[in-house]
Amino acid sequence: MSIASPSSSSRLSETQRQQFERDGFLFPLPALDEREVAYFLKKYYDHTTRNREALASLPAKDRFQILSETHFVMKWAFEIARHPRVLDAVEGLIGPNILAWSSAWFSKMPGDKAFVSWHQDGTYWNLSVPRVVTAWVALTPATPAKGCMRVVPGTHKHSMMPQRETYAADNVLSRGQEIAVAVDEAQAVDLTLGPGEMSLHHIWTVHGSKPNASTIPRIGMAIRYVSTEVRQESPFKPVAVLVRGRDDFGHFDLLPAPTEDHPDPRAQQEIIARIRGGVMLDAKCLSEEAK
Repeated sequence: MSIASPSSSSRLSETQRQQFERDGFLFPLPALDEREVAYFLKKYYDHTTRNREALASLPAKDRFQILSETHFVMKWAFEIARHPRVLDAVEGLIGPNILAWSSAWFSKMPGDKAFVSWHQDGTYWNLSVPRVVTAWVALTPATPAKGCMRVVPGTHKHSMMPQRETYAADNVLSRGQEIAVAVDEAQAVDLTLGPGEMSLHHIWTVHGSKPNASTIPRIGMAIRYVSTEVRQESPFKPVAVLVRGRDDFGHFDLLPAPTEDHPDPRAQQEIIARIRGGVMLDAKCLSEEAK
């Protein structure tokens, strides 16, 4: 589809950048207009309808895996990941040379028991420097009743906290990772978003979400962006798509942007395996620059 042009308001102000540095997150920010939301929501439903039988029989974490990394193989999902408004905001935090490294659909249907435990992404992503940001783009309302993301302000300043693996059945995270220290939920902020709005959060920000207790689906796409200077500790070279600027480092295998919706789901699964193989290594201490 024809993507709307960005406006000056899609670039972060100095006040917004300082707020992100202070709190470890920023919301709500404009991402998609009403026409784009309708288009992408239809595409999402078409995609999940084709995979309905496979999704219905799976536990939460496996359903979310099937719906991950679509920006590598689905043209419509890549259009969200490369959207100028999204990238303008991301550029204000990690610079002009940007890779879309990973993505996932965090969607909860009414009454879904799926939840995300309190965790820090940086613990198991094995990235060298924290020039990383996640954009969470909402296609339907994300509110506390619908299980919106929750964050604890300032926790990104503590770097890696102890975490444990619970393998809880309804935990969306693959190993049920959760913070192994007490989290003061009274300090948590609900990242309430309307359709077409997005939030940004830091790699070390403690975050999670509760189940959807409403009668309306909560559908949103999380895109993980890294600066091209970032490296990943991995047994093989990780993959990414260049969405803005240039790559002078070569730390990632750059895959071509999809020009159509890939008809073979096995191609997506191969990419998922490469991504998961890199991010699910045992957590190690990252470089001193990451602390």
